[in-house]
Amino acid sequence: MRLALATKSKLYILHVLESKVGERLECPQVKLHRLLLQWGILNQMDSISAIEQKLGLEIETFTLRQGYTPADEIVHFLNQHACDLVVLATHHGAEGLDRLLKNSVAESVLRRSRTPTLFLTHGGRGFVDQVTGRMKLRHVLVPIDHSPLPFRAVETANEFSRLMTGVAPTVQLLHVGSKAPHIGPNPVTIRYGNVVQTIVDAAVEYDVDLICMPTAGHHGVLDALRGSTTERVLRQAPRPLLAISAM
Repeated sequence: MRLALATKSKLYILHVLESKVGERLECPQVKLHRLLLQWGILNQMDSISAIEQKLGLEIETFTLRQGYTPADEIVHFLNQHACDLVVLATHHGAEGLDRLLKNSVAESVLRRSRTPTLFLTHGGRGFVDQVTGRMKLRHVLVPIDHSPLPFRAVETANEFSRLMTGVAPTVQLLHVGSKAPHIGPNPVTIRYGNVVQTIVDAAVEYDVDLICMPTAGHHGVLDALRGSTTERVLRQAPRPLLAISAM
């Protein structure tokens, strides 16, 4: 909601239809109206219609079809609607064969969609204050390697932060390994060790507000079992993660 307000974007809300018959769901617009009142963007005299009439924010709600997996439906929706960003809540998943069998919705969408996707991890610190609606997006961590090429992720990290807050962020480039790729004049921090754990630890150490990573999907059987580097970071990410397709 906060991102849509900042960019005056059309907001699509996708709902996974539950199997329970007769379950009643609160209208998303009702929740959003309540949130806007709390943030002081709307006042008590404003009705739900003020979301569009006063703020110019158009909202459409879609219910995903029964009999199809949520990931299939999300990807199908993206193929039918031109979207600039997907926002998904996720939780820390399993590893290995157990992860492959359970097939995380978030990871499945990440593998199959070329649309930039912002993942909000359960228990992680977000960059929007839910009480006030204020955004804090000052420091971004961009892990880089020779493949996939990191240039689009670096550019997106800068543009995303400026678009949301109007201020250019501090971008922390991190390479895990002996020889880092050259990214213009920007300094690159080099560290050694387990790639995923080093990225997760750096996000906490540098107290970043966002992790931005390029991703190129799976390469071989090992990636199919354990997931790409971005997927594995996502399972432990202490901050929101913005995945940028390098394909």
